[in-house]
Amino acid sequence: MTAHFITLHGQRVTAVIEVHDDEAPIWRYWGPRLADGAEPGPYLRDTRPLPSFSLDHDQPLSLFPTFGLGWFGQSALLGHRAGRDYAQSPTGCTATWITPGTAIRFDLFDAVAGLEVAITLKLDPDSDVLTLSTGLTNTGDAPFEVQWLASGTVPLPQNTTHIRSWSGRHNHEFIAVEDRLSRSLWRRENRRGLTSHDNFPGAVVAADQAHYGAQLAWSGNHAQCIEWIDDGQYQWQMGEWFAPGEVILAPGESVQTPEMLATCSTLGPNGIAQNFHAAIRAAMDWPDGRMQPRPVHLNTWEGFYFDHDGAALAQLADAAAEIGIERFVLDDGWFHGRHDDTSSLGDWWPDAGKYPDGLLPLASHVTALGMEFGLWVEPEMVNPDSELYRAHPDWALQIAGRPLLTARNQLVLDMARAEVSDYLFDKIADLLATLPIAYLKWDHNRDLVTAGATPRYRQQVQATYALLARLRTAFPQVEIEACAGGGGRIDAGIIRHTHRFWASDCIDAVSRIAIQQGFLQFMPPEIMGSHVGASPAHSTGRSQSMTFRAGVALTGHFGVELDARQIVGQDRETLAQWIALYKQYRDQFHHGKLWQGEAQDGLVWQAHGDADELLLFVYRLTPSGQRHLPTLRLDMLDPNRAYRITRLDPVDPHKHGFPPAPALEAMRGAGLEMAGGWLNAVGLPMPPMKAEQVALFRIVGP
Repeated sequence: MTAHFITLHGQRVTAVIEVHDDEAPIWRYWGPRLADGAEPGPYLRDTRPLPSFSLDHDQPLSLFPTFGLGWFGQSALLGHRAGRDYAQSPTGCTATWITPGTAIRFDLFDAVAGLEVAITLKLDPDSDVLTLSTGLTNTGDAPFEVQWLASGTVPLPQNTTHIRSWSGRHNHEFIAVEDRLSRSLWRRENRRGLTSHDNFPGAVVAADQAHYGAQLAWSGNHAQCIEWIDDGQYQWQMGEWFAPGEVILAPGESVQTPEMLATCSTLGPNGIAQNFHAAIRAAMDWPDGRMQPRPVHLNTWEGFYFDHDGAALAQLADAAAEIGIERFVLDDGWFHGRHDDTSSLGDWWPDAGKYPDGLLPLASHVTALGMEFGLWVEPEMVNPDSELYRAHPDWALQIAGRPLLTARNQLVLDMARAEVSDYLFDKIADLLATLPIAYLKWDHNRDLVTAGATPRYRQQVQATYALLARLRTAFPQVEIEACAGGGGRIDAGIIRHTHRFWASDCIDAVSRIAIQQGFLQFMPPEIMGSHVGASPAHSTGRSQSMTFRAGVALTGHFGVELDARQIVGQDRETLAQWIALYKQYRDQFHHGKLWQGEAQDGLVWQAHGDADELLLFVYRLTPSGQRHLPTLRLDMLDPNRAYRITRLDPVDPHKHGFPPAPALEAMRGAGLEMAGGWLNAVGLPMPPMKAEQVALFRIVGP
């Protein structure tokens, strides 16, 4: 038997694997970058004697741990062939470079269980993100049922201490949850059929010397677990959650997992976020291959809901164009018979009562004003009260003998049926071919139950991806937003077919700060839909100033979701100023690095850019508890350079005055000069701010 080491180096990350030709590859290291030539030395089993009351053959953590033959931790595969071949273990392994030094494929063969496994590892040298995926083929002579197949298994170091994951609900996504890691198993599962509001498929883990992060590129059921193993390390697995009987491989059939994206950083959670942002950006499929400046967005939903009137919407477009909005999106309520949420999903043609001449007059009015025209659709759903359902009730997912369980008065179409996919493609393609539509908001407003006579969860996801890809091929200039009651389908899988996420249906600015912090841990700001909503906020009833609402929304893909006709006087002027600021600095918001943090005394901050130029947002959510405000340390700046700091946020006309401080007043004028080393070690002085206020600083080197 032969053995050797394989090392993958990124800029700041290294993975080392010990390969034997008669078993699964063994994990030796994944973490901060090792020096070139720092090979691990002896093979692992040569460095550790067998402990008492143990098998006579050491079973270290591998890339593909299996059940039944000596590994007692979580297995990467659980399955059986009518009760047989429940125990698996590779009997052969080959390694093939895909891209020398950065991407490799391991082919594992289990001649006894009749299985072949292909594991792909890619360490991107630009983002330091390790991408893992696993394929399983049944080479036996009878069907093999798969109960669990991990996308990847990665090691975590012995000094791993705690994990941060994200929970939530509709209108309150990305609630951070901190758990201490111990010898107990940590596990999170989602069975809702889509990514979900309450269980984001990713997490960030803290160890003494580094942080580790992972997320799953999948828009359906999923599971992840972290488990202590006998050498004091932890293993982290992530993958699809399969319903009973969902994956049964006939002889010769294969199943491929979604990708697991994993990364490591010595720069804390911000380093993890920056790595993920780089990886997501590299995977995006923009029209013409390049992201254009993200246009200022107006969505009609909270301004009009279902009460569509062509003349009023034309007036809304006029008011939007006057303050600098660049894209007008017509939300729910435009199609046949749609007057509330009880009917008409599936009938994708304009309502004749609201739009007697169709949507073209409104769309033409919008584009004549210099704005793009966008449209809301929810293709995967159907109302029982619809022409489509009356014609094809069998197209809705259902289980014979079980009640049809509705949510928001709607059912889920069986997307895997060719006739369903063809119908939806034809209806949407007709809209895209006959109207100047540049943008689709693609919604999904319920969990998935009664998922077919045999479970169709993963087929639903795959069929939705396929329909999106088909439409993108036919209409490559159209951008698509992924929405699911706000943040119910945010993941690295759907974004490969789309261009924007609606982060939450909650537009309350205070709530949005925490929601957006969680989102930005995994996804870059240019794909985060963030809107200025009405005051009081429709979801919470809280009121905030226009300056605060706009200052919170500015940090993503900026938009407005209110009746712009009703914004007058000082609020109108203030909103126009923030729109102008966004246009001036959006390239920096959407291409640079991002840092987030919390300072003393309840300050929350966010910075975009690099060491040459930084745009810094500081938010105060609650009144100060100190007589003199703390300074804000900016570790990302170059300690050997001088910087000029200016305030960019428009003066809030509603705030109360404070006695002047010369240095802070200088920031409103020509700027205040400070040394980078001082800003690193001591920090930037903060202006006095009352609760629910924002300050925006531009920090520029010479």
